[in-house]
Amino acid sequence: MDVCRLSLVSKTFYSAAESNTVWERFLPSNPDFTSNISSSSSSSSKKALFFALCDRPIITHQGRKSLQLDKRSGKKCYMLSARELHIVWGGTPQYWKWTNLAESRFQEVARLIAVCWLKLGGTMSTSALSPNTRYAVYLVFKMIDAEGFHNHPVTLSLGILGGHSYSKNVCLDPNLDDYELDERFRGLERPRVRRDGWFEIEMGEFFNSGIEHDELHFSIRETTSNMWKHGFFLEGIEFRPKYVGTVN
Repeated sequence: MDVCRLSLVSKTFYSAAESNTVWERFLPSNPDFTSNISSSSSSSSKKALFFALCDRPIITHQGRKSLQLDKRSGKKCYMLSARELHIVWGGTPQYWKWTNLAESRFQEVARLIAVCWLKLGGTMSTSALSPNTRYAVYLVFKMIDAEGFHNHPVTLSLGILGGHSYSKNVCLDPNLDDYELDERFRGLERPRVRRDGWFEIEMGEFFNSGIEHDELHFSIRETTSNMWKHGFFLEGIEFRPKYVGTVN
């Protein structure tokens, strides 16, 4: 954002702001991403590569993760696919099914066929994220003809392995009105629609200092209502820079 502002000062600043030397500093140096970034754009301009990576996620790690850059700051945005998570009964076809959705960035998403115990989670190393950055963690999903989510809230948890954890109750079904929920759970946080058409809901936030490499753990669970649930499509968990007082 500073580079774009400075480019308006003069022709000299504009020329400097267009240079590959400047924009190369905003590109990830991870060996896993170098070849993917180079192939994402036919242009040799580092600025073009930067904006290509802001606009389109790069799929890495055999299709199980994606990397994107935050256009405002150049910070890394990561998403772990559903395949990268631990889903209870995820390998049992009568409970969960792996399927394709054209609108997903990944080849497969997890479709909930029927469970009364919704429980899934995973881990993420902070070493893969940008240092000195506050991150928010988001559950990314869809609800298609969903049932079983109206009587009890779903609990989202996030924390450092071996350290402090944070949990909150939310309503995942965006199609439910307050009067359809048990009165104890009215007013719960609801998901919002993303630009890519998926729903997301924030699980929590943390500050990544970059000094220590911590292991984050997160979970999504509803195991008390014994209600059968279906119609939930899981794309993944996203880690995205968060700005105080602004909406991403």
